[in-house]
Amino acid sequence: MSGPMALEPGGAEQDTLALRLAGTRPGRPRRTDDSTLALRAARQGPDEDEVSRLAAELADRIGPAVHPYEVAALLEADGLSADVIRHRYGHPNLFSLASALYERVPRSFPEPAPTRDPWRPDHVRCLLRGILFALPGLAYLLAAPLWHPGRHAPALVVAGIVSWAWGQALGHRAHLRMVAGRREAGRTLLAGAPLGASLATAAAAPLTGGGPVLWVAAAQSAYLAAAGVLLVLARERWLLAALSPLVAGAAVLPWWEPGPWPRAGLPLLALLATFAATALALRADLAVPAAADGPRPRLVASLPYGLFGLAAAVLVLLEGRRHPYAVIVLTVSMGPAEWLLYRYRGWSIAALRRTATPAGFLLRSALILGGCLLAYLAPLLPAAPLTGAGPAELLLLAATLWTALLLQAFGAAWPPAGVCLLAAGCAGAVTVLRTPPGPAVLPLCCGAAALCLSACVLRLLGRPAPHL
Repeated sequence: MSGPMALEPGGAEQDTLALRLAGTRPGRPRRTDDSTLALRAARQGPDEDEVSRLAAELADRIGPAVHPYEVAALLEADGLSADVIRHRYGHPNLFSLASALYERVPRSFPEPAPTRDPWRPDHVRCLLRGILFALPGLAYLLAAPLWHPGRHAPALVVAGIVSWAWGQALGHRAHLRMVAGRREAGRTLLAGAPLGASLATAAAAPLTGGGPVLWVAAAQSAYLAAAGVLLVLARERWLLAALSPLVAGAAVLPWWEPGPWPRAGLPLLALLATFAATALALRADLAVPAAADGPRPRLVASLPYGLFGLAAAVLVLLEGRRHPYAVIVLTVSMGPAEWLLYRYRGWSIAALRRTATPAGFLLRSALILGGCLLAYLAPLLPAAPLTGAGPAELLLLAATLWTALLLQAFGAAWPPAGVCLLAAGCAGAVTVLRTPPGPAVLPLCCGAAALCLSACVLRLLGRPAPHL
């Protein structure tokens, strides 16, 4: 055992033990069926013609091999016996023949056949979700003359912030439970949505002073909870149908004054229709047979999503204090933003097929991120002057929200939650205390947050592993 042990059978030691016949090399045997091969003397060398013929037959399967062992596995799978290898091809064993075939056939690595993009977005659904995020604002347009919401805005703002944060966390937990089945997700939503509406109403109650404002805050919280259930369960068309009374009422306002009863009745009708659609959706999902229920995900797994919802609501609120119409633009843009999240994943998978090095994939990831941000922000640039907001202010806030949502889509929830909470806390503190730099604090905080989140995207998603 003083030397290395051979890893392949049939080394030099076998050549010294094999029985050989003296004489000239016999002619090439006639090709016959393996079962009828006669006993022949071993060859003095390989039969080059037979080996070349076999290489030509298997060229398309040998070309992609990266090691002779792959060729050996191919020959063994084809049922090539040791007798055929020795007597027909003149090689002492399978590995010798595989090495000869590997050397004869040039390497060829054909591109895989194109496959359907698994992340191809539903264009209509993404557009519809953007519209649905903005349609509830028509209720305030209709009912505003009845209760003068300007004096009671803090109560509605607090209720909206709590509802937004709770809805983000609940939606994430429901999607986690969706893995176990729609019934489990429905049960999660059935328990969590009423609780979130109650918490939002309770948070706003001290600021309402009782009376109709409390009822409006409760109705807003209940609607956001019910609409969140429908969106999680992909019932966007049901929600659109439920909000149709608001659309009809707002459409006639420029030409006709509906009066107090229609102004109050149409939002109430839309709210009741939303409740009915939510009840039907939950009933359908709860009727699904229960699946094998595995371990429940921990509640803390949804905490960063709720914290991000809280931070995003504060950032949007700070923008809405000075430029209310900018909030409408941001809300509608959430539909295209979701479409671009799907496109990012599809383009990243395509980049995996076109790059061979980690550095090359990182470069393509940076180009994809830049292209998505450009596609998202470009339509907002001409919309900013119409809202009264500065282009930098609106675009930096939008970039912060989109990059945070991108990281969340890949399960990286804590970085966007932490960065956005820090940005919202700094901007909120400066705004409340009225310290320098004043109104410029929001674009400054959002710009820093967008840079940090973009760096996180390149660091976490610029590697092939998250996309496999």
